[in-house]
Amino acid sequence: MSTIGFIGLGIMGAPMAGHLAAAGYQVAGYDVAPAGLDRLVASGGTKAASIADAVREADVVITMLPNHPQVEAVVLGEDGVLQHAKPGALLIDMSTIRPESSQAIARAGAERGIRVLDAPVSGGEAGAAEAVLSIMVGGEEADFVAAQPIFGNLGKTIVHVGPYGAGQVVKAANQLLVAGIIALNAEALVLLEASGLDGRKGMEVLAGGLAGSTVLNRKIDNFANRDFTPGFRIDLHDKDMSIAESAARSAGVGLPVTGQVAQLVAAAKSSGLGGYDHSGLLALIEGVNGKGQS
Repeated sequence: MSTIGFIGLGIMGAPMAGHLAAAGYQVAGYDVAPAGLDRLVASGGTKAASIADAVREADVVITMLPNHPQVEAVVLGEDGVLQHAKPGALLIDMSTIRPESSQAIARAGAERGIRVLDAPVSGGEAGAAEAVLSIMVGGEEADFVAAQPIFGNLGKTIVHVGPYGAGQVVKAANQLLVAGIIALNAEALVLLEASGLDGRKGMEVLAGGLAGSTVLNRKIDNFANRDFTPGFRIDLHDKDMSIAESAARSAGVGLPVTGQVAQLVAAAKSSGLGGYDHSGLLALIEGVNGKGQS
């Protein structure tokens, strides 16, 4: 599977497609924005003029898009992936979307002889750039095995977690954990600084103990410097928390802490912080306490 059509060359997709091109795959990328296309070309890939142009000769099609409406339009639309991909191609959706959308895409793909995996990722912009993403994959075992060489160029933790849609359920669990950890780290920093302590030093100590986490290691500079340049935007995390709450309802379970954190993320978005990195929950918590960025 040496020819890849890659659709969605944003903050995550562009470095991912670049890694595949650098690894020797023939990667044809498509995006409505030119910046990602230029990054792909610089990595050895080629620009496609349309979805059809990207996928027509591809052995593998990868989509990396913001939400289920975009994925459904690109894959299921009148001029979409399933209309133009060749029979036997493998479609890997690496977006974070609703499990039911992934399942519907898998059913539609099967009707056209196209294999499908849902393979959302965790690790953010840094993880994509460093090719150390965690990849949680739903679909058939044989298709997962076939995709392993591709995944190996994108991540370090790669697990087949179950049938179609299972990858999205695991990603929902991931996102509720990340949001909760960010929120508590932000509250810890507010407490440290309100007590007259050096916040960074305090957070460094926390990072080295049981309270430490990948989230804190990745975001400590964002917290300490109040640098909320987006690596993963609050508005996208708000979407993901909605997916987590919906998945909980589908599973028939109550997740009270998830509900509280989801409301916090929603409040940050409605307060105009949607374009911030999700570490920008700190700005909301500081605002509640009458301080922080203007």
